[in-house]
Amino acid sequence: MNRPPRSHDPLLQPLRIRHLVLKNRIMSTSHASGLTEGGLPLERYQRYHEEKAIGGIGLSMFGGSSVVSRDSSNVFAQIDLTDDRIIPCFQAFSERMHRHGAALMCQLTHMGRRGSPYTSDWLSTIAPSRVRETLHRSIPREMDHSDIARTIRDFGHAARRCREGGLDGIETLAGGHLIGQFLSPMTNRRTDEYGGSIENRCRFALEVHEEIRRQVGHDFVVGIRYVINEALEGGLTSADALTAAKILEASGLIDFFNVVYGRMDTAAALADDNMPTMYARSAPWLSAVASFKREVSLPVFHAAKIADLASARYAVSENMLDLVGMTRAHIADPHIVKKLMAGEEDRVRPCVGASFCRSHQSACIHNPSTGRETWIAHEVDPAPRPGRKVVVIGGGVAGVGAARGAALRGDDVVLFEASPKLGGQVLLAHMGSWRKDLIGIVDWRANELSRLDVDVRTGAYADVSVVLAEHPDVVIVATGGMPDLDDLPGNEHCTSAFDALTMHVPTSGSALVYDGTGRHVAATCTERYAQAGIDVELITLDRCFGEELEGRGDDIGWQRRFNELKVSLRHDLRLQRVERLPGKKRRAWFTHELTSEVVCLDADHVVVERGMMPVDELFHELRSESVNDGKPDLDCLLLGKAQPWTTAEPASYELYRIGDAESSRNIHAAIFDAFRLARTM
Repeated sequence: MNRPPRSHDPLLQPLRIRHLVLKNRIMSTSHASGLTEGGLPLERYQRYHEEKAIGGIGLSMFGGSSVVSRDSSNVFAQIDLTDDRIIPCFQAFSERMHRHGAALMCQLTHMGRRGSPYTSDWLSTIAPSRVRETLHRSIPREMDHSDIARTIRDFGHAARRCREGGLDGIETLAGGHLIGQFLSPMTNRRTDEYGGSIENRCRFALEVHEEIRRQVGHDFVVGIRYVINEALEGGLTSADALTAAKILEASGLIDFFNVVYGRMDTAAALADDNMPTMYARSAPWLSAVASFKREVSLPVFHAAKIADLASARYAVSENMLDLVGMTRAHIADPHIVKKLMAGEEDRVRPCVGASFCRSHQSACIHNPSTGRETWIAHEVDPAPRPGRKVVVIGGGVAGVGAARGAALRGDDVVLFEASPKLGGQVLLAHMGSWRKDLIGIVDWRANELSRLDVDVRTGAYADVSVVLAEHPDVVIVATGGMPDLDDLPGNEHCTSAFDALTMHVPTSGSALVYDGTGRHVAATCTERYAQAGIDVELITLDRCFGEELEGRGDDIGWQRRFNELKVSLRHDLRLQRVERLPGKKRRAWFTHELTSEVVCLDADHVVVERGMMPVDELFHELRSESVNDGKPDLDCLLLGKAQPWTTAEPASYELYRIGDAESSRNIHAAIFDAFRLARTM
């Protein structure tokens, strides 16, 4: 339900930090978007952030883990702040953002042990002490006093470049990076003036910020991304973190705390704590942040899976924080603030927490424009010839996306879906215990079709005669796929992944679940069978589980779940055939990918996932009468230009197929197919 625009909404109130006035309380926090070119934030990088400014955001922070020193290795395609060539880039970037009234800040860091000695210039990593990081596998060299002095100078020079680039401020990064490694007793085992007591461990942070202030002055905003509890035995406690925070605050060197919780030195810690993924609860650290805020006087920022405006509004209105980070939410919809101001909260495209953006250069699992702003705009322009009749067959995410895109262009759209509900395979995908939020992808699109008055006919099977009776100008076949078991000997003795997810689950016996794709499907089947009390063994074709999972951290979520359910895993086995044994048992024959050894395993049930086989009979039946032989002009499609076809003959039409009706791919591919086609028809 839309709410009327309200000037007194807590999220729309300004926030003053020194001389800088932010126009609202919503921000996007610094992250390594993967969009840099040669260490520089050029057009594509800037347009990605500018879209948030167009959408009304108060502050966009950028440059996650921007490097200040040559021995802070570039492992995430970070921005390079080590020389003055960055200044004109920042000047153009600042002008672009300020044009829309948004503030712009950059994150500065030295990664310390979190870097890699095998990237960039292949330099040794450095850290307070010789303590290895598990995630990036670095064994650092312990810093001597000359290293410390040089690194402090590098921070100052990097900050100066940011100021000369016209930015509104910067933040340094403590949690998990070099400043934080000095703060934490887990990584700082020094016995000199930089180690031991919390006051000594705070010394490096103070000296860094003293040098930054010397370079930029006191009329430039400087903050720190700060860990308030490492949540690890032997790590930085909340008490020590608060003591250090008060030392920093009393110094007068910083203007805000942008707080995070937990560790980032393992893949699991990163997915659980700093960047909570889909299996984590919403806004998990708000109470800890609120406790910290009560003890300090500087403004407090925070972002960690605060994905919806209701949660953000609650956090600000209850004074749990001053500025709320909705970073992944803005990847899903960069126009959140604009919609809030217009009273259109229900039109905000939801972040479903899939963490697809963390694995694919900030691309959203269901917003195909994010990260591609230079060639695929978020807004849809009217069609050159609006009012054409567009018939879409299939109500999965591809079909619904195509129908929405065509309707936004002003076409007359009818969508046929044979089943009673829209959603297609997402209705199965969200059955996983921690993947339920995926349904937001479907719900948002269904709401959009209703708003656009698209003629949606569920429970309606469309054959050639039904399609042609609509006298279409354009036909889009989005009929999806069916489990691809056709060429598997003994497939009649198997249960397809679709059947495993939609039919009654056996209540006894054993099951082999074969994963031939590395996607979520086999894992969801495994969970469903194991929850029913079946003894399940998951067998993968790949060298490890989850090679094609869409979001970073998904493998951790599933493996944790498998451990809870006592599921065993085998790898590197290719399913060759299945046979029925006397009685109820099945025997599955495999070949080991590395040794060619033949392996046979017996179970009561064999569930097989090998991807989708296109359901494309209707497409081929319609193809001969189409003006384009069912094929898009690929050059026009990829350049975003209009398709060249004309339908002068009364009975002719353009014909296309998208999603799994084309080939077996993931959710994002289906949505991307639909959106770029709808824009160019």
